[in-house]
Amino acid sequence: MTDVVVLGATGFVGRNIAEFFAADPAYRVTAICHRRPAFEHPRIAWRSADLTTQAGVDAALKGAALAIHAAAATAGSAANLHDPLSLVVDNQVMTARIFATAHKAGVAHVVWFSCAVMYADTPEPQREDDYDPALPLHPAYVGAATTKVYFERMCAWYASLGRTRFTAFRHTNVYGPYDKFDLARSHVFGATVTKALTATNGKLVHWGTGLAERDLLHADDLCAAVKLAVERQRAAFGLYNLGSGKTISTLALAERIIALSGRTLAIELDPSRPTIDTRTALDCSRFATEFGWTPQVALDDGIKRTLAWWRQNRPDLAPAAVP
Repeated sequence: MTDVVVLGATGFVGRNIAEFFAADPAYRVTAICHRRPAFEHPRIAWRSADLTTQAGVDAALKGAALAIHAAAATAGSAANLHDPLSLVVDNQVMTARIFATAHKAGVAHVVWFSCAVMYADTPEPQREDDYDPALPLHPAYVGAATTKVYFERMCAWYASLGRTRFTAFRHTNVYGPYDKFDLARSHVFGATVTKALTATNGKLVHWGTGLAERDLLHADDLCAAVKLAVERQRAAFGLYNLGSGKTISTLALAERIIALSGRTLAIELDPSRPTIDTRTALDCSRFATEFGWTPQVALDDGIKRTLAWWRQNRPDLAPAAVP
């Protein structure tokens, strides 16, 4: 049995990962929480740890053979535009401590979630090697993208020292159960689901022009990719794109969410609200070739499943929360 520690297990990605691995009796899952309370699960043990401190990281990684680092400060477009430090400083501190401690403790494998914010704004699917450090980063993503690229290189460096295997995933916009659905922190998918299901005046106010395009990946497909890397990666370091390989405009996404929700709502665009009009699709052929992975959840099916989950789990969300 493999002892796996999931860092950030009360967050969106972390909770999906923890539950996914806990469903397999080959893994013994320890989940790390801090500010948010632990959730009940018969096959998940809990530790509380502040990952911005060395003592917290030491406690979190104790006894781990596999560490899945899903702890992060995240938010939507408003934070990226108006409070970028909130997405950088804690992430830098946590990740630096986690990587160094995992190496010193001899953790066999660390999986870490980078993201696709370093890629150029282009309709062409981007391969891992298409990232060009000589090109300027999008102004809204400079802090986060620079941090991600730095820690990808630190993954490679630590892996070269020979004690710990590292996997870094550049994923696109992940969606599904346990996503952020509160409008203060959500990304476009979660925010649009909440607006569609709580609108009381016959309209959905969509932030921005609707021209931004997103590559959407269901959480189940992300979890399946992580498990493949854990069980089959032999190289000391792997850097992989994860996405669907195609984009959809945020306006078209809103239209599909409304249609699949069964509601009749008019979309009202509000260009004055925060939005980042970029488009990035990922070429995931490297991971597909090495591990035989392809996304299994089609977008319409993923939308239906997320709407059903929301209706079952979020009946307390007040309609007044919708702007």
